[in-house]
Amino acid sequence: MAEKKKNIFQKIAKYFRECVGEMKKISWPTLSQTTKNFLIVLVVVIVIGALIYGLDQGLYFVLGKIMGVVPK
Repeated sequence: MAEKKKNIFQKIAKYFRECVGEMKKISWPTLSQTTKNFLIVLVVVIVIGALIYGLDQGLYFVLGKIMGVVPK
């Protein structure tokens, strides 16, 4: 006997049931893990920003010396 074809609503319901099943398998981080990761990201962003700022200012200074332009 051939398998009965599912209509669109049955497919949508199956999809959401599977989504709920997958959501139950997720291991969510604790508040302390989230805070620690946030602080690490914040420090890295600040350090990289400072490095880019320093590089920008240094190159601007060198370019000014080469071209003889006085910064305002």
